[in-house]
Amino acid sequence: MKEDEARNEICRVGKSLFDRGYVHATAGNISVRLDDGFLITPTDACLGFLDPAKLARLDGGGRQLSGERASKTMALHAAIYGAAMQFDAGVRCVIHTHSTHCVALSLQCKRPELLAPITPYFVMKVGHVPLTAYRRPGAPETAAEVAQLIAHYGRSDRPLRAVMLQRLGPNVWHDTPAAAMAVLEELEETARLALLGGDAGQEPLTELQIDELRRTFGARW
Repeated sequence: MKEDEARNEICRVGKSLFDRGYVHATAGNISVRLDDGFLITPTDACLGFLDPAKLARLDGGGRQLSGERASKTMALHAAIYGAAMQFDAGVRCVIHTHSTHCVALSLQCKRPELLAPITPYFVMKVGHVPLTAYRRPGAPETAAEVAQLIAHYGRSDRPLRAVMLQRLGPNVWHDTPAAAMAVLEELEETARLALLGGDAGQEPLTELQIDELRRTFGARW
């Protein structure tokens, strides 16, 4: 994806997420990995009113070259790219939101993962979503933990598309902003279903049912 296209796509996706309530106020951020660096939304920017020309432009080492000051979560995004590309070389976009149902579920979740495999599309389109320990926004320890989780699941032949920061929100990634947004949408919808149905009492798909999704659709569960 060329830089101009990436700038416009970040703004398009940001507005779509804001307009539909996936992000609010100045919460959330979006980055795109370019061939020679990164673009990321500015710190404290509202995703519904982004200006393509004001997005932060960084070089491959994370040093800012132009635009408004980069979001403080760029270190986490860089850690995700570095770890995820070992298993998905085409990863180009990371999206972080404070999506309501995901955060609400994280407040009561006692499992190491945010969700059980309760729907086929969650298994197919999202996959495992490990839950990190709570730390303050921007804590460097979070980036290290997320990178370790991506490596652990990847080595187990279960490449991740998402992690959940407890009390903060999900980080999702894919090869384009549109594809990453689709992962986020499916994740948030599954969290909503889990809360509506009483998460603790829901029966997950069986291993036989999940294996059918692997064989038929290539699900990475």
